[in-house]
Amino acid sequence: MNLHQYIDSQKDANLAELIEFLKIPSVSTKSENKPDIERAAKWVADKLRDAGLEKVEILPTGGHPMVYGEWLKAPGKPTVLLYGHYDVQPAEPLELWTTPAFEPAVRGGNLFGRGTADDKGQVHIHVAAIRALMKVEGRLPVNIKVMIEGEEEVGSKNLWNFVERYRDKLKADALVVSDTSMLAKGVPSVTYGLRGLNYYQIEVTGPAQDLHSGVFGGPAPNPLRAISELFTQLHDKHNRVAIPGFNKDVAPLSKAERKALNSLPWSKKEFLKTMGAPGPGFAPEKGCTIVEQLWCRPTLELNGVWGGYTGEGAKTVIPSKAWAKFSTRLVPNQEPGKIAKIVEKHIRKLLPKIYTLKFEVLSMGKPWAAPYTHPYFLAAQRAMEKGFGKKAVFIREGGSIPFVTQMYDTFDVPCVLLGFGLPDENAHAPNEHLYLENYFGGIKAVADFYKELAVA
Repeated sequence: MNLHQYIDSQKDANLAELIEFLKIPSVSTKSENKPDIERAAKWVADKLRDAGLEKVEILPTGGHPMVYGEWLKAPGKPTVLLYGHYDVQPAEPLELWTTPAFEPAVRGGNLFGRGTADDKGQVHIHVAAIRALMKVEGRLPVNIKVMIEGEEEVGSKNLWNFVERYRDKLKADALVVSDTSMLAKGVPSVTYGLRGLNYYQIEVTGPAQDLHSGVFGGPAPNPLRAISELFTQLHDKHNRVAIPGFNKDVAPLSKAERKALNSLPWSKKEFLKTMGAPGPGFAPEKGCTIVEQLWCRPTLELNGVWGGYTGEGAKTVIPSKAWAKFSTRLVPNQEPGKIAKIVEKHIRKLLPKIYTLKFEVLSMGKPWAAPYTHPYFLAAQRAMEKGFGKKAVFIREGGSIPFVTQMYDTFDVPCVLLGFGLPDENAHAPNEHLYLENYFGGIKAVADFYKELAVA
């Protein structure tokens, strides 16, 4: 029995094991789920041992534990560090789930449940692939280190301290992450670029206290109005971010990469369907296609505004304070610290002096892009094609994974992103699901990837 035949013979067993994993409500943000977090960490450690990894440990951090395991018996072959996470988002609002979030159910070729796509299903793909290689070939084709964390959904607060503490243990020739998506159903994809992310909060103060809008309305400064007017000035008529210096360092796309990205089988119709809107809210940035704008151009998005009275009924008040949260997605050559200073300087310039401003940068993350002509990326492409029997493509994503850029900067190794989710699988939302064809094909593709790396 060859490798693919063995994997096919294990479909029912693998699916049953994944369902067992998904039933653990390992919600990292809730203290009440701490026992479930610990149970999930033990579950991962047990399955890594069952798959054949050695020196499997549950290592403490300042928060939820890290699971580590390794198999280092392939001298002269590359060493791969696999990263993933066993924690999940809260399931609320519970009433919007067709079936309970932690009672996985198969419907229409999909497996529904919290964590199916993000990231338990994708972690389990690697566990099943490693086990298949060990069962069929008795060994792994490359050296593998596995690091599965329990705090990704709460910002990986202790991850980097862990990496620094165990730098020698984690040293590898490549980082592999499966926490991303394919371009579309039937299009196996290898991700080579991510946008960076800066996240900000501002507090604008006008009057010393809330004011009666009849007695003071008109001449009184209104922080909510000031914030509204402020954000209407941050884009130009071509839908570009209109902050001086913001776009200065943006790395231009080469003709070859632009042609490749715009030749992908990307469907505007499917994109609008997934978005759940009749059309884009704004015209694409001048000179860009939607694909380029999503993956290769920086953005500034207003994420939330609040202040004043928002309860039931009427309360005619001019608020003393108003707040806003907003974010900038960044692309290669944009430095997050520099962008944060540019954004703050411009907002302070635009805000009338009658208001006071508190400006906070809540987080910063660098963009990342890799040369997809690297042998490890080409190995990933070949493996995805073998696993799915279809042409594999190289894509970027508009989202951010700060850990990828941190690892790249620290260890200077290729970071290969093999995603098996789909854009419409409701990660973080009710009715999260994973397309089972991607799950089963992913196990074959990952097993083939480790074999391809051995000869890359």
